Amino acid sequence: MNDRPASGPGARHLSAVPDPVAVPERAAGALPRPAFEIAAGHAFAGPALDLGALMWEGRCLPDAQVLLPLSSLTRHGLVAGATGTGRTRTLQLLAEQLSAQGVPVLLTDVRGDLSGIAEPGEAGTGVTGRATEVGQRWTGAGRPTAFYGLGADGAGVPVRATVTGLGPLLLARLLGLDAVGEETLARVFRYADAEGLELVGLDDLRAVLTDTGTVGGPGGPGGVPSGAAGAVLRAVSAFEAREAAGALFGAPACAPADFLRLTADGQGLVSVLEPGSARDHPPLWTAFLMWLLAGLYEALPVVGDVGRPRLVLLVDEAEPLFSGASPAFLEAVTRTVRLIRSKGVGIFFVTRAPQDVPADVLGQLGNRVQHALRAFSAEDREALRATVRDFPESAYDLGELLTGLGTGEAVVTVCGEHGAPTPPAAVRLRAPGSRMGPLDPAALRAHAERSAPAPARPRGGGAGNGNGTRAGITRSLFGTATTGHRN
Repeated sequence: MNDRPASGPGARHLSAVPDPVAVPERAAGALPRPAFEIAAGHAFAGPALDLGALMWEGRCLPDAQVLLPLSSLTRHGLVAGATGTGRTRTLQLLAEQLSAQGVPVLLTDVRGDLSGIAEPGEAGTGVTGRATEVGQRWTGAGRPTAFYGLGADGAGVPVRATVTGLGPLLLARLLGLDAVGEETLARVFRYADAEGLELVGLDDLRAVLTDTGTVGGPGGPGGVPSGAAGAVLRAVSAFEAREAAGALFGAPACAPADFLRLTADGQGLVSVLEPGSARDHPPLWTAFLMWLLAGLYEALPVVGDVGRPRLVLLVDEAEPLFSGASPAFLEAVTRTVRLIRSKGVGIFFVTRAPQDVPADVLGQLGNRVQHALRAFSAEDREALRATVRDFPESAYDLGELLTGLGTGEAVVTVCGEHGAPTPPAAVRLRAPGSRMGPLDPAALRAHAERSAPAPARPRGGGAGNGNGTRAGITRSLFGTATTGHRN
């Protein structure tokens, strides 16, 4: 497959720049010296995403394009900014350009406003004006899209897990258990493993916990005291009372290979995952998100550094993933982010501020798209200073710049093709080619009906042992942090 298809549905109509490497040289006479040096730092020889045009001293410079190399996407990334600054549209821009370049995307749509990526956008005055400013040859184009929903209350293909597949640490987060509850679940899982018991739903878990002949007393084979088992049972009952809980467990309706699909003409499929009613219960949503990520890690072979990622996961509204999490859960998330790049998978988190991401995770995010920040309070100003310190040395006054950016503008620094960070660049971002806003319910249902996984052509080979249950996944990533769950 060509890096830049010349025609057909996968054609790259998003760029007006024929040769990114030549742009800074061609513009050298027209650009101020500092702007030329920044632009030169963002010009790359290999395939890249076109983010937008450089801004310098209040002017947009369409001859100086800012790019993100495909080879850098497994270094992971962060898209951050205050509400209303354009974070969601940046996410949409990344997803549709990745798809056009033959990279599958798994996109979490927490607020339900990204389904429009399946249909072409409309050429309103705002879109055409932005395209003219940044030197973009804009054409409305939807991307090939599949829709998935957590449980059975969404429009898409239901995503379900078995209790065994979640493992003790993710299940403890789901149920809101403390460290004692985590250890109790770890003992239950060890017992179930030893006895060859597959825990599909919560009824299976309840049966093991309440069977006094197995784990009900301190002398039982499972070694779970009745008081500890009772605490977990109460948490299970409270969880089941929630609206979203009923259809979450069962035989998985999708496998990792479903998220790695390409179309017949080489476009990457955009898999949109909606939480449904689980959006009101962040621990539930984040536990299932990490279950999916662990499943991808377990299923995919090691490929090392690659010129093109096998999959990019774009996590919108990522704050709940880290908020209130136990140290064991955060350690598992950090480990997953660190290791999964070896499988050719890139992850971009979208948050309001970089400080929403734990330092150990933030240090692994090599690509930054920072939208405007507010500095109304002392806490805001300290967060602004911390954000500025995280950027490489800059020709801009970043503290002033970050509070003055407009909607759809950002400061960008990325990992270059050789791993070194690029100089921070103020960028006016391109307009997405797909619809900016949600689909109406009828259109969403129509697209979702075509979303059922079919025989796939995974990018870069098969997806290993991704079918069936995933007990081994949680042992390798989410069962060993503090629970002692056996390998």
